Amino acid sequence: MPTAAKRKTSLSLDSDALDEARALGVNVSAVADEALKHAVADARRARWLSENADAFEAQAKWHANNGHPLADILAGPAGTTWKD
Repeated sequence: MPTAAKRKTSLSLDSDALDEARALGVNVSAVADEALKHAVADARRARWLSENADAFEAQAKWHANNGHPLADILAGPAGTTWKD
């Protein structure tokens, strides 16, 4: 798998945590990189949910009024829920 390009940046971190991480051999850059990737994914998900909230609400209302269009073929717990 290709490695992503790296860019230097400056961070302000808690000095005690940074000292302890270095003493324990923690790769601070790798930890920050992974945390940043998770934060970006979380932000993208939150934005997508917000941007599509109206569609989710409309779908929920449609299902409440009309039932699930696949209720007759659903298997498992959801099947009985939509048929009731």
